[in-house]
Amino acid sequence: MTTIYEVLRRPLVTEKTNYQVNRLHQYVFEVAENATKSMVKDAVEQIFDVKVLRVNIINVPAKRTRRARSRRVVVRNPAYKKAVVTLAPEDRIPIFEGVE
Repeated sequence: MTTIYEVLRRPLVTEKTNYQVNRLHQYVFEVAENATKSMVKDAVEQIFDVKVLRVNIINVPAKRTRRARSRRVVVRNPAYKKAVVTLAPEDRIPIFEGVE
């Protein structure tokens, strides 16, 4: 059994997630492999003291890439699970505020 602090691994900050934060009130986190929607909702509500409206979970597949020097060397990036959390319009998570 995982605790609420083990469910959320890290926030994902990209240009797309920055747009989602500002316009759609959606925050994106990398979560544990065994995390469910209800576990993510409880963790975000308890840690950040906000009201969660909806949670979507996506399994991101592993990808293969190549190194620049030797095109034959293939590196495999691991698969992970991410959650898109939609908050109420009046709520904000402060860790994403400095990114704007």
